Amino acid sequence: MPVRFPSPLRPGDRIGVTSPSSGVPKEMRERLDVAVREVRARGYEVVVGACMDGSGHVSAPAAERADELMAMLTDPTVRAVVPPWGGETAIDLVPLLDWDELRAVEPTWLVGFSDLSTLMTPLTLLTGTATLHGNNLMDTPYRVPEGLLSWLDIAAAPAGHRFTQRPPGRHRTTGFDDFVGHPEVREFTLDTPGTWTRLDGTGDVEAEGRLIGGCIEALCNLAGTGYLDTSAFARAESPDGLLVYVEDAGSDVFTVCRSLHGMRLAGFFDHANAILVGRSRARDHSSLSHREAVLDALGSLDVPVIADVECGHVPPYMPIVNGAHGRIVHSALRAELTQKLA
Repeated sequence: MPVRFPSPLRPGDRIGVTSPSSGVPKEMRERLDVAVREVRARGYEVVVGACMDGSGHVSAPAAERADELMAMLTDPTVRAVVPPWGGETAIDLVPLLDWDELRAVEPTWLVGFSDLSTLMTPLTLLTGTATLHGNNLMDTPYRVPEGLLSWLDIAAAPAGHRFTQRPPGRHRTTGFDDFVGHPEVREFTLDTPGTWTRLDGTGDVEAEGRLIGGCIEALCNLAGTGYLDTSAFARAESPDGLLVYVEDAGSDVFTVCRSLHGMRLAGFFDHANAILVGRSRARDHSSLSHREAVLDALGSLDVPVIADVECGHVPPYMPIVNGAHGRIVHSALRAELTQKLA
């Protein structure tokens, strides 16, 4: 079926908050409150679900998390669903969601990244629903650096809207902000200069295709299953090819390398016209750097590989719409990703 873009958010719309993976510990609830107030200040009603417990690695039993997520995604009064953050084992929801029902109902924005890729990427591939990778609720209060957009800006854009994002030129290399001691923090600490880098060679890059991708640690576990069939998606929705993006949550470089090899063998990259790789916190090993790990797994594909893109766990965050038509440009003078919601 054609890619289905949810209706743009409008003031007064309801936004659901639930934790399909990890909930919010009590000591971080104040940051959650700050984030909810930020969304309400933009004119939206926020409904916080019951699956929010942060005392363990999941917010509730799998059946309860699946039921709450399904209820929000199929409620016509809820126009977007955004989790506080990712987690570890959202994969236990995959067989519990009613994919046929999600295919039949009017689409709703599902926003998130990290472990949410386990659900968002299959949602796009199986139902044609565009999903919004790149921000979580707890990050929403941050002021967005020049060159990037907030998920709220993109989810409110009209059908057919075209927008371009560019690397802001700085990122963070040291830890994360202390949401317990400073729940009101709104400024990213971007302490290191850097921009996108072509890994597979030299020369200018211009490539187009439908965007699809997500977190390596999440998606590698679905590779080769019917939940992650990018080839079928490409044949149906983007016969001229895909723009595939991947990023890691900070696993060691050998895990990143093995996971990308497995995804390649499963056909995840078969229709890629270019591959975007998120900036990583993974420490280089004496015998294998992160960039070498990526090239070891993907260099044989003979497509451009652009690294250090702001689409992962290293702040700041560049939202990418799974299912949008994308155009990547990379040269000595220009680096940008344009997306069209059509």
